[in-house]
Amino acid sequence: MFQDDGSSSVTSSPLQLYPMMSLSPGLGSPYPWLKELKSEERGLYLIHLLLTCANHVATGSLENANMALDQISHLASPDGDTMQRIASYFTEALADRILKTWPGLYKALHSTRISLVSEEVLVRKMFFEFFPFLKVAFVITNQAIIEAMEGEKMVHIIDLNAAEPAQWRALLQDLSARPEGPPHLRITGVHQQKEVLDQMAHILIEDAEKLDIPFQFNPIVCKLENLAVEKLRVKTGEALAISSVLQLHSLLAVDDEIRKRSPMVPKNSNGHHLQRVLQMNQGTLGELLEKDLANGYSPSSDSASSSPLSSHTSAKLDNFLNALWGLSPKIMVVAEQDSNHNGATLMERLSESLYFYAALFDCLESTVPRTSMERLKVEKMLFGEEIKNIIACEGVERKERHEKLEKWIQRFDLAGFGNVALSYYAMLQAKRLLQNLSCEGYKIKDENGCVVICWQDRALFSVSAWRCRR
Repeated sequence: MFQDDGSSSVTSSPLQLYPMMSLSPGLGSPYPWLKELKSEERGLYLIHLLLTCANHVATGSLENANMALDQISHLASPDGDTMQRIASYFTEALADRILKTWPGLYKALHSTRISLVSEEVLVRKMFFEFFPFLKVAFVITNQAIIEAMEGEKMVHIIDLNAAEPAQWRALLQDLSARPEGPPHLRITGVHQQKEVLDQMAHILIEDAEKLDIPFQFNPIVCKLENLAVEKLRVKTGEALAISSVLQLHSLLAVDDEIRKRSPMVPKNSNGHHLQRVLQMNQGTLGELLEKDLANGYSPSSDSASSSPLSSHTSAKLDNFLNALWGLSPKIMVVAEQDSNHNGATLMERLSESLYFYAALFDCLESTVPRTSMERLKVEKMLFGEEIKNIIACEGVERKERHEKLEKWIQRFDLAGFGNVALSYYAMLQAKRLLQNLSCEGYKIKDENGCVVICWQDRALFSVSAWRCRR
């Protein structure tokens, strides 16, 4: 099964036994052989257990799901290797989904939970620092805006996720160097936390004064889903640009009670998947899953990524895009997670999100020590919460409905927007940024005039630019 030196370990590995083993624990230590598993074997078994557990949850077999969760608890660890860490958060998400079937119990267990805004803001700043994704998106967005606003004297930028002033500080520098001189710049920032907007306003106003750029900052304290377009106060005569970073997918949330009924998964589906899993011998979860994909298992093959757009339409998003089109922006730049986490069934979403978050956890494994408290916070408070929302939630509560670039292209096309090919210079700047940051393993690819940012060969985030098509 695993061959390191040409010899087979089939006869000696305890992993050989687990497809036939019952998950029912006996007396004493229920699974003593689990401690003997090597790292690769443990990773494979955790993948098997997660798929098995999700299948039991999806089909309502909660007793079997509980046994699988118990077995996973002996292997998973939030401060272990990549697979142990990610298994911890998917396990928590599956358990959370089970608890939601008992609303009283679920509410009681979460009644004293405190969400600290300052911690959430801090964790998102850590994500900005640890990964190059947002930095690359900001560089590409700024270049697209500068090219679109050439010669304009009055520029209005709407930032639909005004959380990071670094993007606009860099733009102020670029605008101050324009041969024709800087324009009068107005930025409207949308964010649900007033403190975040106040901090951004203070930093940008100070920078604009130093650079002698006429500048105004218009804060709108609001969730994107509650934003009334009239509040954006777009004026006649100003050239408009819109930036949306990891926001639009939340508007896909719909009341999809019908989709809660996950179809029964064939009993042998995990068995076939398991046989492919057993052929693997790789070190990281990303590699394990990619090897599995090469062996013929693709979570997208029957998932919503191949389904027509109409199956996941959202009146809220459609209306919002139509309203933005009505503002006649010269450019709109959109960054989104490039993965399909909006499947109708639990099994679809679990398979797709395992791939995506495996890559993100692998990124951290390659750059940040396992003992780092900052890493633990990003994994738990950002990725862990996103995973929980994807796996445990349904209907309007499920906000993390990430979708592939192809879906966003369809949506913008239907809303009357035409794609603006990102320039060669924007791509060059992004690639130089990655080189300067010494980000090995990250790649940037051109995809029909849009950009996808990859870890190894797996696309994780996309950036696309749009203009009104009349």
